Amino acid sequence: MSKIRYLQPQGEFTAVMGEYAHGISVPLAGADLIFLTGQKAMDSRGNVIAPGDPEKQTEYVFESIRKILAEAGADIKDIVKAQIYVTDMQNFPIISAVRNRYFKNVRPVSTMVEVRALSKAGCCVEIAVTAVKFRD
Repeated sequence: MSKIRYLQPQGEFTAVMGEYAHGISVPLAGADLIFLTGQKAMDSRGNVIAPGDPEKQTEYVFESIRKILAEAGADIKDIVKAQIYVTDMQNFPIISAVRNRYFKNVRPVSTMVEVRALSKAGCCVEIAVTAVKFRD
């Protein structure tokens, strides 16, 4: 079995600000278990995308998740768990509608919790996921 693979996409992703990876892929017998760090709507320079706009930020985050998963040979359909952190639960219907578009026919377990703040001011949603990519 191979070793853990670190997923560090280049380009539009925010540079890692510490000793962590955007994601890791853990090889198991017959499948890879993929963990993604919580993703926020930030560009490569750390600027917030669409400050205070939960719909645009959620869409941006899901597209970032899609790109990181692709680096591991996986996709949204491989997600088995999502943890969604929001700064205002009043935005639940907006964020949930975007989540439901991406998870149509996927149906992972999902938790959404309100937090006082995220690590970057202006970000109103952060999403961490776990995926399983089965090998043929």
